[in-house]
Amino acid sequence: MFTTKIKTHFFDADPAGIIFFGNLFKYLHAAYEDFMKSLNLKRDFFFDDDYVLPILHAEADYFLPLKVGDELKIEIHVTKIKKSSFELSYKVYRQKNELAATAKTVHVCVSKNNFKKSELPKELYDKLKNHL
Repeated sequence: MFTTKIKTHFFDADPAGIIFFGNLFKYLHAAYEDFMKSLNLKRDFFFDDDYVLPILHAEADYFLPLKVGDELKIEIHVTKIKKSSFELSYKVYRQKNELAATAKTVHVCVSKNNFKKSELPKELYDKLKNHL
């Protein structure tokens, strides 16, 4: 499991001060970037010349509203690894450890050259497996 903290902002909210539902994925992606950085990989998959890891599937369930100024604790769990893809599950907590949302993303490894599915590079596969 990997954990990071992210603060919500006014510019992500509606006039009632509630975070727009789609912006949850912006926070999740920021947490995903922190997670990938924590793996200390030799290659930076956000700027790699050979591979990219686009999201194939994303879903979320919302339990409590996220409000302007909330400090979110986001947990990331690697829940599945396949030959060319991996699944991450997220738990989003508000202050006082209140579960506000859960989510899942599925990432697939593709060749940047032709955008065809490729096997996960061994280093990435091994590091993800350590979090399984």
